[in-house]
Amino acid sequence: KAAASGKHVSVLVEIKARFDEEHNMREARKMEQAGCFVTYGSGNIKTHAKMMMIVRSKDESVTRYVHLSSGNYNEETAKSYTDVSLMTTDEAYAHDVAEFFNAITGHSLPQRYNIITAPLNTRKQLTALIRQEAQSAREGLSSGIVLKVNALEDEAIMEELYKASQAGVPIQLIVRGICCLRPAQAGVSDNITVRSIVGTFLEHARIFYFHRQGDPQVYVGSTDMMLRSFEARIESLFIIKDPVLRQQVINLLTYDLRDNANAYLMHEDCTKVKVKPQGEPIFNIHKAFFHVTLEEVMQARLFT
Repeated sequence: KAAASGKHVSVLVEIKARFDEEHNMREARKMEQAGCFVTYGSGNIKTHAKMMMIVRSKDESVTRYVHLSSGNYNEETAKSYTDVSLMTTDEAYAHDVAEFFNAITGHSLPQRYNIITAPLNTRKQLTALIRQEAQSAREGLSSGIVLKVNALEDEAIMEELYKASQAGVPIQLIVRGICCLRPAQAGVSDNITVRSIVGTFLEHARIFYFHRQGDPQVYVGSTDMMLRSFEARIESLFIIKDPVLRQQVINLLTYDLRDNANAYLMHEDCTKVKVKPQGEPIFNIHKAFFHVTLEEVMQARLFT
């Protein structure tokens, strides 16, 4: 509709989308017929990042609206997946998204931007953030890591998490699917717990929390901790800067860790056991997040 009304519309449609190839090709043709400029991914690397930018000109001023997400633009999965997204007019985000689009569509070489991207630098950046927490722990300062992903199987990242655990960093992992890390191994991963949330909705958000001595950095995006996510996909992670929005994401993580209705805890031998209430009320994140209050959000803490 936008293209038909004379707006310039550029769309990158990833054809290599499991189970959705035919649908994506059909929709891409419809957009081309309407006048959209459509590109189809980047060579042999799958584009998995999810973002949008709308440029609006009014009264000689230009506003750029940016949407960044952990989930696809798919009206069917949106009914049953949990995801996190950010809608903003912050020019710093707009600059980064514009640079990102220019790079992946071949209009320019990648320039410096604040989004963490794969295959450019995701593993390097996450490794640096994990090592920063390990250094804090070695110095006796407060530290902590909470990661929420769909899968964890990258050997280099797992090794960094083991080292951070041995340095004394408390690490809480929320991994819905495959997890190759073994928690609670004496002398190796004593400080690591792993849980999965499997309930009414499919947990799809990717959230990365680093405590930074009480001044946390929180990232959200499309990246899982898998070899293909770091080396064979175009991915993005964006930082949550606004204090209230950051608290909302932190509160989601506290809910994940409180859940005793949908949670499974992984043991050292990699078996998973369903978490059951131990005298406390049943807490179901898939019901509780409909009733969250601002007061609860602002009080949410993962580490002291």
